[in-house]
Amino acid sequence: MSDNPRIEDLRRRVQRDPASIAFAQLAEELRRSGALQEAVDVSLAGLTIHPSYLSARVTLGRALIDLDRLDQAQTELERVLAGAPENLAARRGLGEIFNRRGQKDEALTHYRLALALAPNDPDLEESVAALSRQLPRQTIEVPPVEAARQESVAEPPAVVSDAPAIPSLDEDVASSASEPPDPARDQIHRTVVALEGWLNAIHVTRADRRA
Repeated sequence: MSDNPRIEDLRRRVQRDPASIAFAQLAEELRRSGALQEAVDVSLAGLTIHPSYLSARVTLGRALIDLDRLDQAQTELERVLAGAPENLAARRGLGEIFNRRGQKDEALTHYRLALALAPNDPDLEESVAALSRQLPRQTIEVPPVEAARQESVAEPPAVVSDAPAIPSLDEDVASSASEPPDPARDQIHRTVVALEGWLNAIHVTRADRRA
C-alpha cells in the first residue's frame, strides 16, 4: 500500500467508480511517485472508457518514456497532438523521445515548437541551444565543388629574381598595335591574361572567406 494519502484516496475513488475521471489524477500521481507501470495500467484502463481525455494520454505517454518504451510513447503523444497541436507536454515529450534516439533534427524541431509555446522555459531554452550547437557540425558540409575550389587556391608562386620581366597587359596591348605579329609576344599576352584571371579568383575566394 502506498504511503501517499492522495494516491490512496484517488485509488479508492476509482475502485468505487471505474468510470470516474479521477483515474487521470491517479495515474499522474502514480507517475510522479515513480510507480510507472501502475500509472500505465491505470491510464490504459481509464482511456478505454474516456478515449478523448488528452491529459490522461499525456500521462500515459510520459510514463512510457520513463519506462523507455519509446515507440509506444510516441504513438500516444502523436495522438494527443493530432487533437491538440499546442499541447506543451506532448510536444516536449516527443522532443525527448527523438533526442533519446539520437534523432537530433527531429528533436530540435519539437523542442523549438515547445519553446514557442513556452518562451521563458529555461529547460527548453537549454535543450534548443545544446542541439543547435551540435547540429551544424553534423549536418552542414562544404559542397564538393566549393571544397575543391578552396583546396585549389594557393599563394601565388614566388617570383624568380633573374626571370625576364613580363610586360603588363596594358603595355603589351599598346605595343602590339604598332608592331607586326610576334608569336612570342602573343604567348606572353596569353600568360599575363591567365595570371590576372588566377589572381582575381584568389581575391574573390579570400573575400568570400572573410565574409
